[in-house]
Amino acid sequence: MIPRQLPHKYEVYPPTSEDVGNSVASTSFHDQQFTEVPRTAHEIGKDSWVQVCFVLTTGINSAYVLGYSDAIMVHLGWIAGVVGLIAATVLSLYASSLVAKIHEAGGTRHIRYRDLAGYIYGKKYFYTVWILQYLNLFMFNIGFIILGGSAIKDVYGLFSDENALKLSYCNLIAGLVCFLFAIMVPNLSALGAWLGLSAVLSLIYNIVAITVSIKDGINSSARDYSIPGASVGKIFLTIGAISNLFVPFNSGMIPEIQATVRAPVVGNMLKALCVQFTIGDLPMFAVMLFGYWAYGSSVSSYLLDNASGPVWAKALANITAFLQSIISFHIFACPSYEYLDTTFGPKVSGLRLQKLSLRVGLRGTYLAVSTVIAALLPFIGDFIGLIGSVCVLPLTFVIPHHLCMMSKKNKLSSLQKLWHWLNVIFFGVLSVAATVESVRLIVIHSKDYKIFGD
Repeated sequence: MIPRQLPHKYEVYPPTSEDVGNSVASTSFHDQQFTEVPRTAHEIGKDSWVQVCFVLTTGINSAYVLGYSDAIMVHLGWIAGVVGLIAATVLSLYASSLVAKIHEAGGTRHIRYRDLAGYIYGKKYFYTVWILQYLNLFMFNIGFIILGGSAIKDVYGLFSDENALKLSYCNLIAGLVCFLFAIMVPNLSALGAWLGLSAVLSLIYNIVAITVSIKDGINSSARDYSIPGASVGKIFLTIGAISNLFVPFNSGMIPEIQATVRAPVVGNMLKALCVQFTIGDLPMFAVMLFGYWAYGSSVSSYLLDNASGPVWAKALANITAFLQSIISFHIFACPSYEYLDTTFGPKVSGLRLQKLSLRVGLRGTYLAVSTVIAALLPFIGDFIGLIGSVCVLPLTFVIPHHLCMMSKKNKLSSLQKLWHWLNVIFFGVLSVAATVESVRLIVIHSKDYKIFGD
């Protein structure tokens, strides 16, 4: 089967010893096996499935977990919130698996989401998915800068009664540190030991947040779990919370992450996804549920703002949240870095100084734009909602289910097609409704916000 013409040049690379006999996409040349993948400046097929596990769990247990109690549980309550989380976990694992299984559609290893969509849909949808995905990752990264800035401001507030260090300034500091990290780490595969550090950092602020929440919950005489808002407002907020249910589990970059794993690609990716959606979910669930239990409807959009624990514990949690946000930012920025490095980087290997200077310039520009926007609009909760509605739902549910139908076509039964269409319609409608709610909240909160005033 000949792939559709895409706006990327394809090259053939010799497979590793594990690839021979396992690769779906291969071609014969001088009696040797070669795997066909698009040209890229980043590493392909070098990582173990365990490292991919760390990439996935780093995303799910990022500092965003400190905002989920407010973004999800407050507006759904105990029953709908818990049932919704379980449903979101199962549906997200299923949708991610769909994308993983068609990773090598048509005999080509698609290392980018847009390449996969372009192969199945054609050139028009190649660009549609590209724009949607990069908007998704860009908003995620703005959120990580805001989280990092919030952590810095909280640490400052623990040791100073003055309000000299504004949140916007803290966001600028977080953006600068993200830039320095981006220069040190060239690509996703190069994270290596940084992923282990990320896991340790995540455990620290998760354990502190859980412990302090339990202590505060025990000491609190009464908590209000009623869903806030007027009747019409509750409807909008509930829609937004349902959309937010799916944000923690999905990145919108499954093909890019899967591109780094060694063969057998699909099997290894499915193993990594299973770990993500079982063991990887537990810390996030604990933080979210204990946070809501301890503070009820008054829980903050940044959980550590509620914590009344010792100063050293809150400082430790905030510092580790800040550092972990830097690593998470890099993961979600890697698809953008890959495009910039591949498109504008030197074509000849060995030009280290030229590569470094281009990395500084290209990534510096990307970080500068992200940081400025984060400094202007530091609304953590609103960004979680906007990310989920505009990008996460279409990328991780609407498109995967439709891609599955398009790739398999006559191989699916009528019942299977009905199931996929129900998912496409449900998540499509939810995406539109939740986007309206997210924009409404941002407009409301922007009225009382003064740039560099907080």
